[in-house]
Amino acid sequence: MRKRELKSRMKNLLMFLPNMVILCAKLMVDSRVPRTERALFAGALIYFIIPFDFIPDMIPFVGQIDDLFLISLTVLRLIDRTDDSVVREHWRGGGDIVALAESAATVAPLLIPRRISRVLLSRVKPTAEGSGLLVNASKFEPLLVEVPETVRQKPGQKDEIRKARDSKSA
Repeated sequence: MRKRELKSRMKNLLMFLPNMVILCAKLMVDSRVPRTERALFAGALIYFIIPFDFIPDMIPFVGQIDDLFLISLTVLRLIDRTDDSVVREHWRGGGDIVALAESAATVAPLLIPRRISRVLLSRVKPTAEGSGLLVNASKFEPLLVEVPETVRQKPGQKDEIRKARDSKSA
């Protein structure tokens, strides 16, 4: 995607930021949400409220992107560790909250400095028992990788190519 398309998409996603903040507040007091996740939502709300964070909120547009990114990561982490029905029950905004959070977590790092996105991603990681939803949303690797084919293959070379391809995907 071009930078202009990314900015346009992010502007649309930022329209959901107030609803996502309300969602965080509701999930923070829900007893079905694990304590660690509630603490993360409290941290995300504090991060949203404080105007001086990684990217100051006084900078229009860019200042809100890191807030949306962190809130999206915490929502995706909760969905990864528990059932998404709790999140969907509290969501009052339009659209699908899971798709919105995945989209925000995918687009935001492309518009903010890499150092900031790395710091935010390192603070909110899925655990081993999770389904890997957050891992898939936060990795920006291509789904398909072109593997050049050799013109002449030696006997046994197909096995070597297959092993190399499997080791890269693992």
